[in-house]
Amino acid sequence: MNNTALHLSENLELAVRAARAGAAVLQSYAHRRADLLIDKKARNDLVSQADHEAEAAIIDVLNSSANTFGIIAEESGGTTREIATWYIDPLDGTTNFLHGVPHYAVSIALVAHRGAIVNGAPLEHDTPVVAVVYDPNQEEIFSALYNTGAWLNDHRIQCSQTESLAEALLATGLPFRDFSFADNYMPTLHDAIHTSRGVRRFGSAALDLAWTACGRFDGYWEMGLASWDVAAGTLLVREAGGIAEDLHHQEPWPIGGYVYAANKNLAPALHTMAAAHLT
Repeated sequence: MNNTALHLSENLELAVRAARAGAAVLQSYAHRRADLLIDKKARNDLVSQADHEAEAAIIDVLNSSANTFGIIAEESGGTTREIATWYIDPLDGTTNFLHGVPHYAVSIALVAHRGAIVNGAPLEHDTPVVAVVYDPNQEEIFSALYNTGAWLNDHRIQCSQTESLAEALLATGLPFRDFSFADNYMPTLHDAIHTSRGVRRFGSAALDLAWTACGRFDGYWEMGLASWDVAAGTLLVREAGGIAEDLHHQEPWPIGGYVYAANKNLAPALHTMAAAHLT
């Protein structure tokens, strides 16, 4: 068991600085997108010069600390380490960014590993403990600390109190690069359209989770994501009084990218709907 205690507030300040550094790179390219070098990792899976440079700026800030945490980043990869690991998405919503749609974010989370000392006690499971999701277009910084709370800029946030799917505005993400789960997903979308007040698809999982945490959305589900897409948003929702879990209920947080999130009243019904067609 690891006996090193994590200082969450210091790492939150570090993550905010890193997110601002990454966002500064993104915004420097936002109005000259034609100058960007763009590669295609796979069908509909694009990576730009802005992604790479923003990620490098984020990692430089995180590495300026004396902490020796692991780093898992979307573009450069990395490895976990014993105490904790940073999960970094330098540009969540790359397709939006490249098309000039001002809806994207920097997402950074610190995931403490089993046995790490947090708030005076060892963790029983790997757990996100620090989260920052920064929307530079709206100047909105969503942040959270484990067992402490969640904030939008300087204001505490809470999930909505909606109790039924019939009254819920839901968010989701459609399959766009990995279509292997489309047969599972499409019946769920059909159910949501016919059961809820409405479904939105904006193209940034990190912001979908952040907006669920602050009550703009009542619930959110998605399949086929990556760990860095959901690490920060998971903590935001949990610290805003909601539930954010693995759709399969096999992992302590949705590291596999199959996620549902909502307030505690709505979450069971959302999970039942979203998991009904999983194989």
